[in-house]
Amino acid sequence: MTRTRYLIALLTAPLMASTIASQAAFAEEASQETKHWGDPNEGYVSSAWPIEESSDLLDIREVPVLGSGFSDVAPEDRGDGIAVGELGVDGGNKEMIVGLAEELSRGLHGAVDSLLISHKGKLVFESYYQRGRINLSHPQASATKTYTSLALGRAIQLGYLTMDDLHKPVISFLNDIDRSDLVEGADKVTLHQALTMRSGIRIEGEKAEEFERYRDLIDGQKLVQSILEQSDPITDEALTEFAYGNYSSMIVMQVIDAVVPGSAENFIKTELLQKMGIAGYEWRIGLGGLPAGGWKSSFTSRDMLKFGTLAMSKGQWNGEQLIAEAYIAKATSRILYNGDDRIFGGGKDVSGQGYGYFWWSGDLRVGDKTYFATSAQGGGGQFIILIEELDLVVVTTAGMREPTALQMAAEKIVPAFAD
Repeated sequence: MTRTRYLIALLTAPLMASTIASQAAFAEEASQETKHWGDPNEGYVSSAWPIEESSDLLDIREVPVLGSGFSDVAPEDRGDGIAVGELGVDGGNKEMIVGLAEELSRGLHGAVDSLLISHKGKLVFESYYQRGRINLSHPQASATKTYTSLALGRAIQLGYLTMDDLHKPVISFLNDIDRSDLVEGADKVTLHQALTMRSGIRIEGEKAEEFERYRDLIDGQKLVQSILEQSDPITDEALTEFAYGNYSSMIVMQVIDAVVPGSAENFIKTELLQKMGIAGYEWRIGLGGLPAGGWKSSFTSRDMLKFGTLAMSKGQWNGEQLIAEAYIAKATSRILYNGDDRIFGGGKDVSGQGYGYFWWSGDLRVGDKTYFATSAQGGGGQFIILIEELDLVVVTTAGMREPTALQMAAEKIVPAFAD
């Protein structure tokens, strides 16, 4: 058996006698490597958003579903900047993770497309199911907010902003804003407030309906101007309330665009993504004519692992400090608690839900011990989960809203690396 591209059924055969009967059929499918690992999936990225007829992109919903999952307990070094290791040798209980992979292959945890695990800086497990492929980018939804946060951290590292600037009003960075018509309290909205989803902005009722009709036609800082004119007055009380969305990520992207040389789009490309060797991605333009701060990006699972490794390494990539260390520490901390009533990806062993700078957080219970976890989260089941105590990064993608990624980590993955 080769070192890479292990078929789950073959990996689990010594452990699960029930798979033996189907080995021959699975092996035949595994031999058709070009069907799942090479052409026709090489050279394009996918998106769940409308694709123009002239585009060479593929809607991920059109990707054929794998008949069985593929996993690798000793991922190949592909020269993409990701260090690799071997499950069981470089950490982790191989039997437990392979057992989980078999369950994922059978669809027991929903429509999961990929699961990658990195331990102590090395990718030790890599697997793909359903519509997941190693070379196919995956729509990220709100995980894009985390990437926007990292872009802001890059601007701080390069000196275009400071940590103290996070507590200054966002309008102080936007020179095109006319302050004369802004609602009361507009000057109280800081980057810190926006990054923690406490901007206090409320556009409701008829004003919201009207604003929805014309907001797509407003470019640049004029969009922020309009938002801060249409909002209800921004009170001190409103600035303490967690309200997910509320144009916060778009406002942060406008600040990035205002302070960096050139455009936010080029800055993100050259100063963050290219530095990490990320090329086959998509990040679409959103409100205000800038890259969408909260969604509309598409990255491979390995790209997601790079983002997680960057955060776990306190902002360093290949020895270079890409993101200000102080910013990473603040962004990934639990700045506020926002309740356990609805934890996306949660379950019986997940509690203490909190929020940092476009990063979620929570406690994962394993036996009588809890582990603090920070995560990027995207609707549809995109997760980058960091567990600093174990130097563990877990990446998942999925084809629909999968509410179990954090619970799966607590129940199935953390125990394999905790001993």
